[in-house]
Amino acid sequence: MKRDVLNRYERDSHDSILNDVAAEKVEDLYSDFDRSAPYIRRDLDQDLVDYLIDCARELGHEPFTICFTLAHPPDDAGLSRIRGSVNNFFLYLVEVEQQKIRQMFRRSLVLFCIGIAILFISVWVNRWLGPDRTVVAYVFAEGLIVAAWVSLWAALATFLIEWFPRLKNIKLYRRLASVQPVFRSGPEAMPSGERALQPVAPPDRE
Repeated sequence: MKRDVLNRYERDSHDSILNDVAAEKVEDLYSDFDRSAPYIRRDLDQDLVDYLIDCARELGHEPFTICFTLAHPPDDAGLSRIRGSVNNFFLYLVEVEQQKIRQMFRRSLVLFCIGIAILFISVWVNRWLGPDRTVVAYVFAEGLIVAAWVSLWAALATFLIEWFPRLKNIKLYRRLASVQPVFRSGPEAMPSGERALQPVAPPDRE
């Protein structure tokens, strides 16, 4: 099954998997929300983001390269800015996931503290009521115990259910951010129909 999945992908001359994205022009790669913003500050098109993420998950640990096939590619400086914007967008997604993890920790901590507080209250109430109690008092005391354990379980479940998927997302986004995209011209831009891979140098870091 894994081999069948890998066979669907194109490979370069070094037998490396190419995650190919074809577009008419650069603008097709970006969201239309703010057309006036420069590429480095604009969000990627959501369909493109979903496609890149799905492909990365499908490929698993297989090394791959993101390849943009553009019918009307910009100059080298423009390609470098595109590369920087793609990498920065996935780094932004890493920050979003990290923020959600911090929110998850706070939510779990609040639920845990509430559960502990209710548990202590339930112990005190049971001692105060003693063995001779009415049905209403019994139901109230038992309800406090149930509420305490529900809160504690919710704290634990929130941590266990959300922690690992978000860590996987962070790892995936960092991997996508670290990929150096390559660019090539579409057949429409080259009379011979030949398409050449053009790796773009990483942008200068201050």
